[in-house]
Amino acid sequence: MSLDPRWGGMNGIFFAIVMIAFTVAGYRQITWIDPGAGAKAPMDLLAAAMVDSAAASVTLALGLVGVMALFLGLMKVAEAGGLLVIIARVMRPLMQRLFPDVPPDHPAMGAMILNMSANVLGLGNAATPFGIRAMQELDKLNPVKGSASNSMVLFLAINTSSVTLLPTGVIALRAAAGSQDPAGIVPTTLFATIVSTTVAIFMAKLCQRYWRMGHSSTGAAPTEKSGSEASLEDISVSDADHAYPAWVSFILLAAVFTLIPLTVAYGRQIAPWIIPGLMVGFLGFGVARKVPVYEVFVEGAKDGFKVALRIIPYLVAILVAVGMFRASGAMDMLIAPLSVVTAPLGLPAEALPMALLRPLSGSGAYGVLASIINDPAIGPDSYTGYLVSTFQGSTETTFYVLAVYFGAVNVRRIRHALAAGLSADVAGIAGAVAITMYLYG
Repeated sequence: MSLDPRWGGMNGIFFAIVMIAFTVAGYRQITWIDPGAGAKAPMDLLAAAMVDSAAASVTLALGLVGVMALFLGLMKVAEAGGLLVIIARVMRPLMQRLFPDVPPDHPAMGAMILNMSANVLGLGNAATPFGIRAMQELDKLNPVKGSASNSMVLFLAINTSSVTLLPTGVIALRAAAGSQDPAGIVPTTLFATIVSTTVAIFMAKLCQRYWRMGHSSTGAAPTEKSGSEASLEDISVSDADHAYPAWVSFILLAAVFTLIPLTVAYGRQIAPWIIPGLMVGFLGFGVARKVPVYEVFVEGAKDGFKVALRIIPYLVAILVAVGMFRASGAMDMLIAPLSVVTAPLGLPAEALPMALLRPLSGSGAYGVLASIINDPAIGPDSYTGYLVSTFQGSTETTFYVLAVYFGAVNVRRIRHALAAGLSADVAGIAGAVAITMYLYG
């Protein structure tokens, strides 16, 4: 069975969000009674939200330029030094089982691993450029251009669930809010993300049989690569002839899990060292491997500007739709009846906006999180404070990830990526509620 791509992709979702927002705002406008005192009409608020969201989309994309340039430059140094080959050799036994369609020596494998590693450390800004590079490499293997391959969908599903060992950003925000235990969300976040990742993988594998790839009008011709990309790929293939034994991979995973008690005890002290440590570590690795680190870094950083400009139209579409949904009052209309059902299940009304907004808007969810944990009536160390912090650390902005990653490779037919991503979000929220209630309820 195959689903109509017009309704299986972002087209139906985008139009539905806009129409719901317009309908709700239109009804409120018709029934609105001007209270005076400079109050704005519902449609005025909707129009203002559209303009502000469009402007914020461009600002967000431009703000990513520097971060992408930094981490793509570091990644280029790592590639030139062979770090991706080393990591791919270690993780290949595990990744091969998840991604049988990706050649084990292909650069996509190393890029995916670095993306997942950045997510494990809670480095969302670092994970994004790694993820975009992974999507670009996966697209070179894609036989149907413009349609997401099974590997792309699975990678996106894992990315939206994003197993997180150290949610550094949330820990910092909790510390700023006066939490006595800012790293207390590390075990809850890890549990919730393991649940969501398991569901993401299961749903991606299950659904791929129902969403067919279709047929390519251009064939499976490889995407043209620049000289630097081609040379790096050739180096990776020639140097990664053999994987390390499988037991090495399992020892590495065991070592990662042994770090959990350390992150719980010293998460606040470790967090500030991570990004500077990555900079020194990658450059130091490059120097040790006799890589001209400055020239290679600059070459990789150039891609950051190109990618940021390419994703602006996709961000405008998604963030404007989300802004309309919030400004119209549709979000508030969902919360009131849903909280009657969710509150007895451990999801109070105060945390419900965070659960609903997190898949839609990362910045919006971050703002909601900050307002909740800084509310004197709630605070960061209450049950609700721990719960919303776990939401932020253990779930991803699904629509943002779909827009940015697929937009970077011009994929318009996303197939079952949205179904897998939203399933992971629901599972992550359920896991967060369960573990937070157990530990702090």
